[in-house]
Amino acid sequence: MRSAEQGVRWLLLVVLAVALGAPGAWAQQGEGLQRVEGRPEAPDFALTGLDGETHRLSELRGKVVLINFWATWCPPCREEMPSMQGLYEALAGEPFEILAVNVGEREPNVFSYARGEIGTELTFPILLDPEARIIERFPVMGLPTSFVVDKQGRLAYKAVGGRDMTSKAFKGTVRKLLAR
Repeated sequence: MRSAEQGVRWLLLVVLAVALGAPGAWAQQGEGLQRVEGRPEAPDFALTGLDGETHRLSELRGKVVLINFWATWCPPCREEMPSMQGLYEALAGEPFEILAVNVGEREPNVFSYARGEIGTELTFPILLDPEARIIERFPVMGLPTSFVVDKQGRLAYKAVGGRDMTSKAFKGTVRKLLAR
């Protein structure tokens, strides 16, 4: 059972996700990323993906990793997923990976969503965190929240709210990290 504090946090995440899903919210959020001050080391985690494999963040050192916390019920999460797929395809062959961490949902619901319910089949790893344990280790303020981890395993950038990840600004920031 969740503590009262965790319950309040979940309520705030839901309220923020709904607010960010309001018409025009994506444009208000901008397309760029915010620097994470001090570039702390990203908390390591291991989660099972829809592919049945265990994915561990620390095994991706040497790559730039986009970690996205999301849920199927979150309107801005749903809106940004096709652009995440576009970014994944645009950076194919680069030392880049996406780990999309579904928060608090069970596999059947996530599976149908990821396999085309949004009109785009998602081919990057979709990880399951049904007990919402991993999200507690990151500075997440709402859904969706994305973090870009540099090749050394440090949190370099974050984005709260939906983004067009195929935008010139977003891709440019990721490409700068790839070049380092």
